[in-house]
Amino acid sequence: MNKNLLKDIIDWDIVNWSKALSYWEKNVELQNKNLQCLELGGRKGGLSLWLSLKGNNVICSDLENPEKEAGSIHKKHNANIRYQAIDATNIPFQNQFDVIAFKSILGGIARNNNNALKQQVISETYKALKENGVLLFAENMESSFLHKLTRKLFVKWGAEWNYLKPEEIERLFSQFKRVQFITVGFLAAFGRNETQRRVLGKLDRIVEKFIPKKKRYILIGIAIK
Repeated sequence: MNKNLLKDIIDWDIVNWSKALSYWEKNVELQNKNLQCLELGGRKGGLSLWLSLKGNNVICSDLENPEKEAGSIHKKHNANIRYQAIDATNIPFQNQFDVIAFKSILGGIARNNNNALKQQVISETYKALKENGVLLFAENMESSFLHKLTRKLFVKWGAEWNYLKPEEIERLFSQFKRVQFITVGFLAAFGRNETQRRVLGKLDRIVEKFIPKKKRYILIGIAIK
């Protein structure tokens, strides 16, 4: 995949977050399956672009219709994607999709420790998926004490964001018949720009081997209905 396309799909800390694409592609058949797909929280529509270029039917959604911002990116790649305003806590579909995907949305939706909204989003995806449908998700984890401190000091929404905790995972996805996930990344979260994050992300390939899985900062998963 060329760098410009990968940037449009992943956008931030590309080295680490792009591992989600590799993990999903390795474990789920997505290419030329004509699947019915939905991206939640797709402000720039990166995952919609990725799914569409694999030959699937895709709705790119966010709380407000994302066409204005995502549409210009999708047109660059000649991707045929539909757009819709959808509240991830109240998805207006039932047994509709083969694939639902999201990246880094739970913490914002459930900001200020509103943990019930995390569960509500996951339950809504379960409802909207067909039997044997697949949820592809990648989320920011609480990670280490250093991550928590740095976010509060240097990220304007860091004190409000509801970062995913390892002990929440089993409960959140308990409706699904199978869940699998990996965790990646550590140093790149501290990068102040994408150049720094790229360098630190490459170091993460070595460093994360020595970091406990629950202290890494990205969770990448697959849940089967």
